Amino acid sequence: MSVDESQDSETGAAPARHVGAPAGELEGLAEQARALAEGRVTSTALVRRTLERIAATQGTVNAFRRVRAEAAMAEAAEADRRLAAGERLPLLGVPVAVKDDTDVAGEPTAFGCAGEFPPKERDAEVVRRLRAAGAIIVGKTNACELGQWPFTEGPAFGNTCNPWNLAHTPGGSSGGSAAAVAAGLVPAALGTDGAGSVRIPAAWSHLVGIKPQRGRISTWPDPESFQGITGIGPLARTVEDAALLLDVASGNHDGDLHRPPAIAAREAAGRDPGRLRIALSWKAALTFTRKPLHPDVRAAVTGVARTLARLGHFVEEAEPDYGLVGLAFVPRATAGVGEWADRVPDRSLLDRRTRGAARMGRLLGGPVLRRARAVERRQQSRIGALFGPYDVLLTPTTATPPPRIGTLAKLNGWRTDQAMIAACPYAWPWNVLGWPGLSVPAGFSADGLPLGAQLLGPAHAEPLLISLAAQLQDDLRWHERRPPGHPERLDGVPR
Repeated sequence: MSVDESQDSETGAAPARHVGAPAGELEGLAEQARALAEGRVTSTALVRRTLERIAATQGTVNAFRRVRAEAAMAEAAEADRRLAAGERLPLLGVPVAVKDDTDVAGEPTAFGCAGEFPPKERDAEVVRRLRAAGAIIVGKTNACELGQWPFTEGPAFGNTCNPWNLAHTPGGSSGGSAAAVAAGLVPAALGTDGAGSVRIPAAWSHLVGIKPQRGRISTWPDPESFQGITGIGPLARTVEDAALLLDVASGNHDGDLHRPPAIAAREAAGRDPGRLRIALSWKAALTFTRKPLHPDVRAAVTGVARTLARLGHFVEEAEPDYGLVGLAFVPRATAGVGEWADRVPDRSLLDRRTRGAARMGRLLGGPVLRRARAVERRQQSRIGALFGPYDVLLTPTTATPPPRIGTLAKLNGWRTDQAMIAACPYAWPWNVLGWPGLSVPAGFSADGLPLGAQLLGPAHAEPLLISLAAQLQDDLRWHERRPPGHPERLDGVPR
């Protein structure tokens, strides 16, 4: 069935109370980088403002697990000296954040777990690349325990809340990074995505979130993460900012198992995608569980499809052949949980669901895990057949709006899995395939909660997805909306 491009493309728009004023000064990653290079602001001012915002919201949003206040201010002063001397780098002096599964020298990597963790001796490769581009790492953001769930809550750090409505989750597991960007604490942040953990919080926090091609951003000191299903990706308010962070973070370490060819993401954000053939799919991969689609999500994604048709693309409903892709996901995911659990100093502090997943990973290791990985090429061939007649696959990012805080956190393992699959059935197959996906804001629920639409492509398709997302942003202007109470301006912050 073709999408009727004559119908209203504003389905799911935010209620008036969530529509912010015009964009504040110097709120974006690219804008901050330009302002620093032109001498319109100092890194010291930007980092000080960031730290003040983090401190002011830790009791409400609670986005950060670790804040590098003293170190970040010292690094900002050094960035100002370098800028004054004429040095220019893509992000010289710009404050950003990383998720607490990513090593930062001198900081522990607890990945949502309780207990005392030793500080890391050296940066992860992606952090090294951020620093090489001049970025200031202001802190590490909260994530649920070992990244397993689409919420960011736990006894180790409390509840991370959605800036659009503090009673709801921003999603997970990169919920801290998403909340930090949505609340205006940092202009962009990195997360990791093993089953939608960048795309889900992007959808539920009104952000752009990119899951790149496997290996696009190095996971070193791990040659691959979670048996290859997890990758690192950016969260930002605009496509340009997400693409800029992707460019800066991309690249490989000699020890990486996956090394895709380089792309120019930010360049793609400024390029017309051409007229594309887009498949609109409502079908989720088979999991033998109920996955009802919330009517507000269907309306919002239908609105995106109509916008794409109005922009000149051919859009029709078509479904990929997912087969039994879930049978390949579970052994890899649980093996990854087991590998991370072995790094925890005191495993008795782990959530009972984490201990159960680690046991399952050990049970499914060996021959079962090897078979799960061996069928990947066949799965790519079967699902990838869609990309003969079509260029891009459009789906909901999630099946529901963001749940209330506590909805999933206190369930047992089985019930958590069922609730998680019901809320988030659309993202994880692309982690098995290792292919790129991108979530964009699709509007809001009747209750004013953010919703997302997912653009999916075949291997190495990030430039096409980014170009298409940028075209959508130019039309829908989602980046001009702010959560209630968002700090809009730099006014009053000294240079």
